[in-house]
Amino acid sequence: MVIDPAARSTDGESVRIAKDVLCAGAAAKICLPDGPEEYARALARRGHRRPVVIGDDHALLRAVALLHKERDLAGVALAVVPVGAPGTVELTRALGVPTDTVAAARAVLDGTDHSLHLLTDDSDGIVLGGLDIPSGTEAGGRLRHRKRFGRPRLPRPRAGSEATAHDTAAHHTAAHDAAGPPAPGAGPGADARPDRPAVWWHAPLRTARAALALLTARTRPAAAGRPVTPGHRLRVEADGVVLADLDRPVRWVSVTPGDSDDGTGLAEVVVHWQEAEPPVRARARAVTVSGADFRYRADVVVGGPVRTRTWTVHPDAWRLTLPHD
Repeated sequence: MVIDPAARSTDGESVRIAKDVLCAGAAAKICLPDGPEEYARALARRGHRRPVVIGDDHALLRAVALLHKERDLAGVALAVVPVGAPGTVELTRALGVPTDTVAAARAVLDGTDHSLHLLTDDSDGIVLGGLDIPSGTEAGGRLRHRKRFGRPRLPRPRAGSEATAHDTAAHHTAAHDAAGPPAPGAGPGADARPDRPAVWWHAPLRTARAALALLTARTRPAAAGRPVTPGHRLRVEADGVVLADLDRPVRWVSVTPGDSDDGTGLAEVVVHWQEAEPPVRARARAVTVSGADFRYRADVVVGGPVRTRTWTVHPDAWRLTLPHD
């Protein structure tokens, strides 16, 4: 039983419950590593015992990565009891592990082993649940388990005289509002107020403030759920078949390793377009994405920027203990 230090510090009560349930149902050796090196040593000294990880998604990924590095991942049935805030155990829940501490601990004792596929990239990184390549930056597109908040970006002028005029008016209105109240002595009716005489630099200052507000609005990050850029030009190849090329921007690309239930041993690749049209789907053993510097999200980790990366699926590469259906 390897208890992640983050779990001990964030939710000691859930850790205690998991220990009590597991120790009551089986003989257990408890390991309390304080760092990555001790974590690796605890797994390496497991012997014939089944490793049980108590912690969040990062703890599960760390254990799988270490076993993969030992090239002994397929021979070990791994179990996990998720402990952490709801946003830190989403991967574990997506894999089928109960998020309730007691239910997860009982699944370790009474569950069955399920074989799952695994994605590895050309830098020996691993992907358990899924991979997303967002459009633009890592703050835009479709980054799972992550929320970004920002002020709405002003729309750019559209084609057509009526639309352009409407958008231009909106720009000036927003810029005027962002500029704040007029300076003393400036604006209409200023000359009629003897208590606030006009000053020569008020009008240029107001113009500069309006221009600065407009420029800031145009460069400000987009609101949540809206991409910062209109798309990302990527070349996506699934087993050598081109699904998307650089001449057409995509909204995002997702790759899912799958499991043994599909019977294919292949990963599912989905290319989502900017336009309102069905995405392109394919199954492949290897997926290569290339283009300008892009970031990607592999499970709960953001990688990149890179210009090309290849992910390869490994069927039935690891086993996870899950509850009975």
